[in-house]
Amino acid sequence: MSGDKILIQNKKAWHNYFIEDKLEAGIALTGTEVKSLRAGKANLNDAYASIKNGEAWLYQAYVSPYKEGNIFNHEPRRTRKLLLHKYQISKLFTKTKERGYSLIPTKIYVSKGKIKVEIALAKGKKLYDKRDVINYKQAKKDMES
Repeated sequence: MSGDKILIQNKKAWHNYFIEDKLEAGIALTGTEVKSLRAGKANLNDAYASIKNGEAWLYQAYVSPYKEGNIFNHEPRRTRKLLLHKYQISKLFTKTKERGYSLIPTKIYVSKGKIKVEIALAKGKKLYDKRDVINYKQAKKDMES
């Protein structure tokens, strides 16, 4: 990923989930969505991905309407298709059928002129897991100083 320009990151994903595996996916976008993303006008906090009818879809990703888009503007929270190979989709489908696994987008970036989404196979953290991580980080910080 050297030379890739990160446009949007989902920092809450690392707080709310245990990230197990990451995968790069293309995304089907309209012209105004590309311009908004390149301007950094998007949000992945509530977004998730799902496999439906043998295709991968990105839900609840907010991409702001483009300022100069007028009548050609897009719906901000529309469902977007993720571009993956069939073997990748079937692997993710079997993994997400296991209890507790989800597909979470962690970042949107530009790679070789194309906009890509990094989706992660993640398992949700419980409240006590989050507290353990916070306590561990605090203890590490205390030991350093």
